[in-house]
Amino acid sequence: MNLPLFIAGKIYKAGESGKKVSRPAIRIATAGVAIGLAVMLVSVSIVMGFKHTIRDKVVGFGSHITVANVTALHGREVRPVCMGDSMMRALKAIPGVSHVQRYAMTQGILKTDDDFMGVAFKGVGEEYDTTFIHDNMVSGSIPKFSSSKSGNKILISKIMADRLRLDTGDKVFAYFIDDGGVRTRRFTISGVYRTNLTRFDETLCFTDLYTTLRLNGWEPDQAGGAEVTVTDFNRLEETAEQFVTKVNRTVDKYGETYSTETVQESNPQIFTWLDLLDLNVWIILALMLCVAGFTMISGLLIIILERTSMIGLLKALGARNGLIRKTFLWFAVFIIGRGMAVGNIIGIGLTALQALTGIVKLDPATYYVETVPVEFNLPVIILINAATLIVSVFVLIAPSYLVSRVHPARSMRYE
Repeated sequence: MNLPLFIAGKIYKAGESGKKVSRPAIRIATAGVAIGLAVMLVSVSIVMGFKHTIRDKVVGFGSHITVANVTALHGREVRPVCMGDSMMRALKAIPGVSHVQRYAMTQGILKTDDDFMGVAFKGVGEEYDTTFIHDNMVSGSIPKFSSSKSGNKILISKIMADRLRLDTGDKVFAYFIDDGGVRTRRFTISGVYRTNLTRFDETLCFTDLYTTLRLNGWEPDQAGGAEVTVTDFNRLEETAEQFVTKVNRTVDKYGETYSTETVQESNPQIFTWLDLLDLNVWIILALMLCVAGFTMISGLLIIILERTSMIGLLKALGARNGLIRKTFLWFAVFIIGRGMAVGNIIGIGLTALQALTGIVKLDPATYYVETVPVEFNLPVIILINAATLIVSVFVLIAPSYLVSRVHPARSMRYE
């Protein structure tokens, strides 16, 4: 039999059922652990959900890695590079790559009878992954993009539709100005999307790759570049190094130089902002662990002082200080375990409620999302629980040495 565990169980049950000081002390300590753990779980789930949601939105408008003309990536001039079948196969063969898609950009003006708006037309081909746009559609449908023919259809954002008073199925004229003059195209609005990333929603609409190539006067095997999706975002830098080695500074048959850029390099402000959220999480975790630790220390000291006569009796019967310390540490584990059970129920319950109902709203103009995003990550939940248990027990080791100062002769007269 584990004697310290047995005695700790008896003390815990007596403290819960008795009317002495130990009962409120146990409840306060349990509440401290429960609140601390619940706040940690909710905070981490929100920050992880927020980071991944914003990251996926930014990546959805581009990719993890962009391969394009060195002049286009590091300047304002739109220049093509060769993106024929051989180049596409070479990019797909690089380790860590899961998908490659071509794109081309051109500037234009959407004009109605009452208003006009300058926008960027992003042309994409049949290999374009429409999952991100599909998840953010407001109305209409995604057109079948092509690199060999024009469907004269475009996909615009909700901001554009509201400003120009357009809707799915409407016709709109687009004007393109270059050295050769002004060219006009008439497009049909195939659908309307909304991502709440104002920076992109205000400027970007989608059309056929064929259309943008013709408007730019480029060859059929040219493009503005290629967007590359990697298999593991956590290994993005490692994959990017492969592109730097194999692609950067190479020259295509038209004399244009390739270069690459990661999504973090192209959007440094957003990713720096997201990285700052990690600091906030660490601060919250530290504060909540301190709350749980201090409540446990105060609760344990109260219990030790209340059980002074019991400690003296155990010592009189031959119990060593180590055995008595283990007894009170086991007692603390009971309190921490119950607090963690309550904290998990509260924390996971609140997270699940937000995930299912989206009850807590946000201003999309500021936070890029309409509701607070949350994410369940079982390994992280287990890690937080384990850290809470270990830290809470660890901080109680020093206070448990108080039992060594209890003398049997004096404790008999304590009460």
